Amino acid sequence: MEFIIKITQFLLSLSLLIILHELGHFIPAKLFKTKVEKFYLFFDIKYSLFKKKIGSTIYGIGWLPLGGYVKIAGMFDESMDTKAMKEEPKPWEFRSKPVWQRLIIMLGGVTVNFILAILIYVGMSYTYGDIFLPNENIKDGLQIESVVANKAGLKTGDKIIAVDGEKINTFSEITEKVLFGKEILINRNGVQSIINLPQDFLSQLIDAKEREFINLRQPFVVVNIPDTSINSGRNLKKGDIIVGLNDFKTRYADQVKLGLEKFKGQKVEATIRRDNSNLTISLNISNDAKLGLVYAPSTLEKLKALGYYNYDVKEYGFFESFPVGFEKAKDRLISYWNQLKAIFTPSTRAYKGVGGFKAIYDIFPSMWNWHVFWRITAFLSIMLGVLNLLPIPGLDGGHVMFLLYEIVSGKKPIEKFIEYAQITGFILIIALVLFANGNDIYKLFK
Repeated sequence: MEFIIKITQFLLSLSLLIILHELGHFIPAKLFKTKVEKFYLFFDIKYSLFKKKIGSTIYGIGWLPLGGYVKIAGMFDESMDTKAMKEEPKPWEFRSKPVWQRLIIMLGGVTVNFILAILIYVGMSYTYGDIFLPNENIKDGLQIESVVANKAGLKTGDKIIAVDGEKINTFSEITEKVLFGKEILINRNGVQSIINLPQDFLSQLIDAKEREFINLRQPFVVVNIPDTSINSGRNLKKGDIIVGLNDFKTRYADQVKLGLEKFKGQKVEATIRRDNSNLTISLNISNDAKLGLVYAPSTLEKLKALGYYNYDVKEYGFFESFPVGFEKAKDRLISYWNQLKAIFTPSTRAYKGVGGFKAIYDIFPSMWNWHVFWRITAFLSIMLGVLNLLPIPGLDGGHVMFLLYEIVSGKKPIEKFIEYAQITGFILIIALVLFANGNDIYKLFK
């Protein structure tokens, strides 16, 4: 069932993005009276799952869900139809249209991607509002249980004040800014200091599989007492919070672990918080510093109710949502651009984290959640727009590059040059797709 939910979300999001992207090319092409021969969701190599001709255009669904396309007459594209390009240009062909019209047609897809992302963020802001934790409300610092981050100098209890001179305002900003940052300003026990991260910090995290290396410190909330536990029958209940071991205060789970190491092999008087009051229960600690209890992180609402963190909730009116949505789309665009820069900077070795369709599938939740679905779809829309704008022949950005050359120079590039450039671009694109999806397979087996 989990697979069905995840694959349904994946295909729904992908289909929506592809159809709207291709409509971005299709609509201006039709407005400029350019013939569109095909409009396809997914690729129809050898055969189609569905196709129907309406007017001069064949609409269809291919069997290979790796993208989609519109085939515009008189345009050298992925079909590699060199024979048609050798014929005399027809008035309804792409190549016969003024350069400004061709530029609008080629930029239509990515324009739709960016507008779609903005509209999704606007809708989410209006529907859900924002729940965020101000950085100043994290009084006792963060949980940083990461070998890589600890080696770099970050420790549990550190408060991260700024990254590369930019102040941190909310908890949700921290992980991403640290991932792509160089200089971290921290507050440790009231003393501020600077930590310089290694250049390959992101690569080290990928190798160590430490994706969530920064978290909120959580209380030790008991969720299960197994019958085989050394503390079974000790009057413990689900929901109990361990806040002390003898005279050692344990407000957070990481402090409980320190206390267990301190008192391992002993019997201790544990202070238990239950229903807003404290009681004392004698507990056994094993020789390997274990209580034999199961604990788990608490929800945002639970943490707020327990007085650990004060979250702020902000709701937006209809008109307020538009600037907020635009700002969120802009932030995600900058964020993705920073990721791309890191990937194409060899010294960071961030390319090892590149993933393909399996990686995209994995980010969808196993339970249906419209909030998460739209958030992921908005980000994928930005990602699709940015990638398509890269000046690689075969992508929209490659076509735009040739059109801009034509505008500046006043003449079209030689068709043979465009043909060879397209072939080179397609080889590069295929190599990138194989690398990304090969990375998925490698990580799966590893």
